[in-house]
Amino acid sequence: MTLTIRTLAVLAFAAALSACGETDVERAATGAAIGGAVAAATDGNLAEGALYGAAAGAISCNVAPGAPNCY
Repeated sequence: MTLTIRTLAVLAFAAALSACGETDVERAATGAAIGGAVAAATDGNLAEGALYGAAAGAISCNVAPGAPNCY
């Protein structure tokens, strides 16, 4: 699996699962944990995975305001 595919996989999983939480901070923390876990599972950079996951979690309700837990 190439690095690009791994990065896209991390982003896809983090984006799909990072909306857990009621505040942006909770969603960012959940996204960071998920991104780091996916990066570890795919032999990626843990810090980079956590960063991408946190970013996806923090902006998830700004991108999709009608999603569950977005107020």
